Amino acid sequence: MVLGNFYTHKRLAFTLLLYIVMNVAYCLKLKQIAILDIFIIATGFVLRIVVGGFVTGISLSHWIVLTTFLLSLFLALAKRLDDVAVFESSGAKVRKSVEHYNIDYLYQAIAISGSVTLMCYILYTVSDDVVKRIGNHYLYVTTVFVLAGILRYMQLTIVDKKSGSPTKVLLYDHFIQVCVIGWIVAFAIILYI
Repeated sequence: MVLGNFYTHKRLAFTLLLYIVMNVAYCLKLKQIAILDIFIIATGFVLRIVVGGFVTGISLSHWIVLTTFLLSLFLALAKRLDDVAVFESSGAKVRKSVEHYNIDYLYQAIAISGSVTLMCYILYTVSDDVVKRIGNHYLYVTTVFVLAGILRYMQLTIVDKKSGSPTKVLLYDHFIQVCVIGWIVAFAIILYI
């Protein structure tokens, strides 16, 4: 663990405290408020990578922080779409906030968040600080795998109605798995060859 100075310890402690307070508030009340519920989920993922940056001493690009937030938001919106579909077909409320979403709104929100996620990822791959740190300006090539993954996830969500569990999608969808493996391999080639 890097955690060298007092300032880093203080920021880490504050971030962890914020994460805990946010999750408790989410469990007690905030998960019932539409839009705020998915923003809290996405913020939780950002706080996790921020903590990882503190612990490892890695400075995070603002583009990777935004990409993480937006990708998490994209996945949370897809999950809400599944919740609304269950509610509309059976009347069963998975959560109270489902009353304040509908299919049309979620289709549009998913498309917007997927598009902006891709844009932020592209900006991450071509940003000066990332190119300088990696020592290579070809990282943008990995965008093809990110685009394919987002489009496939949208297809599974909107066409196949299989967005209930992002974990199951990752574990069982071969197309998504190929996108992830292709992204990792391309990233490794760009970094090490």
